[in-house]
Amino acid sequence: MNPTPSRKIANLFDVAGLFLRLGFTAFGGPAAHIALMEHEAVIRRGWLSREDFLDLLGVVNLIPGPNSTELAIFLGYRRAGWMGLLLAGVCFILPAALIVGVIAWAYLKFGKLPEALGLLYGIKPVIIAVVLQAIWNLGRIAVKTRTLAIVGVGAAALSYLAINPLLVLLVAGLFMLALRAWSRPKGTVACLTPLLGMTSAAPLAAAGAAAPFSLLALFLFFLKVGAVLFGSGYVLLAFLRADLVEHWHWLTENQLLDAVSVGQFTPGPVFTTATFIGYILGGPKAAFLATVAIFLPSFVLVAISGPLVPRLRRSPLAGAFLDGVNVASLALMAVVTWQLGRAALVDWLTVSLVVAAAVWLLCFRVNSTWLILGGAALGLARSVFQAGP
Repeated sequence: MNPTPSRKIANLFDVAGLFLRLGFTAFGGPAAHIALMEHEAVIRRGWLSREDFLDLLGVVNLIPGPNSTELAIFLGYRRAGWMGLLLAGVCFILPAALIVGVIAWAYLKFGKLPEALGLLYGIKPVIIAVVLQAIWNLGRIAVKTRTLAIVGVGAAALSYLAINPLLVLLVAGLFMLALRAWSRPKGTVACLTPLLGMTSAAPLAAAGAAAPFSLLALFLFFLKVGAVLFGSGYVLLAFLRADLVEHWHWLTENQLLDAVSVGQFTPGPVFTTATFIGYILGGPKAAFLATVAIFLPSFVLVAISGPLVPRLRRSPLAGAFLDGVNVASLALMAVVTWQLGRAALVDWLTVSLVVAAAVWLLCFRVNSTWLILGGAALGLARSVFQAGP
């Protein structure tokens, strides 16, 4: 039964409220964003089941673009249809873009980045607890068999060895598909056509001819990046360096590193690095165009692939592929969390923070936003105390 007009409006307000808040408070990168969305959309609000959430997570890992932003767009679509799709993406991106724009303005005016170490000191341990909770909750659903458990361990090992994440996902999915096909000799691969179409895109070479700066060239460059980029912020760094530093000489090495740093330590999508670069190259108009360009392909890809997800799950072969990808996605999250933990848990206070946050989340189901804000306040207080009078 279709929702009434008043229910549709209420759903849109739900989507806007959640993703605006996450846009201002979702620190920690894609793994943390995914964990926060699972906590809010699945546990607290019940918008969808963990099984459905896992399927969406598997699909966003197989299409180019920023995973957590695409997941937000998917969730908006599931909750409130096509308007929800647009609203979720815009509300998740806009706060981060505005924050990055202000930082870019200060960077040009004062020549340096604001100090954020104290803030991150308290936030990172809380983020680790949030991600661990999500991995635990989703893992209980994703790891359905002993075979899937083995696939997850193998995917984690490959990720730890720095194998390309997309390759890890494809190997896991194809392995499970092969097992299912072996047990169903009369099965057909025709049902996989939509899936193969989604995964056929490959990153293009970043090389380009030298060119003077223009708004059109900036827009087209970031549109290309958003349409073909798989992987982490480190892959984004490689794309940006190849064109903007080495070929076009629009940025210096230091400016590029500062841009990537801003994308990492601000809340919301890491791809708002494009906002910072646009601002320092051409002011507010260039910042707006760069932001629109890098995120526009995500809306298009989700709009195309969204209706296919239920059909993929209904197909035995495509469902097996998706099971493998889902387990591998959680394995990638686990490896990122391990790496983040080694950098964030540096003393007794940070260890205490992650333990306390985990207890509050698992035992009392406290809203993760309050824990993040509490960790930020504690980190700032410690920074001020150490600085002294």
